[in-house]
Amino acid sequence: MTRPKANMVIRGNETQGDGIPVVFVHGLGVDHRSLMLLDDVFPEPTRRIYLDLPGFGKTPALDGAGGLPEMADWLQSIIDDIVGPRTAFAMVGNSMGGALAREILARESERVLGLALIAPVVDPRHAHRRVGEHVIADPNPKLTHALPQEQVFDFITMGVNQSFEAWRRYQRFILPGVRLCDREACRRLGERYFLNDVPEQVFGTFGGPTLIVTGHEDQIVGYEDQRALLPHYPNTRFVVLDNAGHNLHIDRPKETGRLLTDWAGKVVKAV
Repeated sequence: MTRPKANMVIRGNETQGDGIPVVFVHGLGVDHRSLMLLDDVFPEPTRRIYLDLPGFGKTPALDGAGGLPEMADWLQSIIDDIVGPRTAFAMVGNSMGGALAREILARESERVLGLALIAPVVDPRHAHRRVGEHVIADPNPKLTHALPQEQVFDFITMGVNQSFEAWRRYQRFILPGVRLCDREACRRLGERYFLNDVPEQVFGTFGGPTLIVTGHEDQIVGYEDQRALLPHYPNTRFVVLDNAGHNLHIDRPKETGRLLTDWAGKVVKAV
């Protein structure tokens, strides 16, 4: 199988090639830009690597089967190409990217310096998830009625903040990736949307700095399944943000950013 070349953006110490590598893994249906909203909260010395997964953004889709196992194989090899096969790195995973980041941790546990999970998928099987109730505390019909139907649906179902500021964040960081999504690749991914093993059953416990942040109103992955991960991450901070849906970093960017700043500081200090 031909391995697609990764489209990526590198921020931070990219010119010197030094700094702690932090690999960002986005969720389903978007691209690397969905997490770049948070770039300014990361301290130096870090080298932030934002990837488009295969079939998303500008990275071509995988040939043949393109499920989570194959996506993880690709991601593992791409990380080796970017940072070196023996270089340590940290990871930030969002939604589906959270499941992939946990899988990479299971494969490379001695190289991972820290793990931050933003609304991560724990169980890929939707029917097995315990999810939140999607409640919008402050509806904004003036905004939602003015938007095209194909844009407003995802905006209001993924998040609960309907302010004009949240819409501008969604429009800048989420919508461009949605428009570039390879629908056929997504279909194939849906057919193999599972991991071969539960990552935590492979590595047992991970002692590096860990952040798990979820949204109380997240009806996609919820916040209860993530709590069950805590025994495997003894050095974790677990936060459930109120008034936050699945796109919690769009709904609550300042709060999410502060949590990531604290986590990244712990990673840097631990090196």
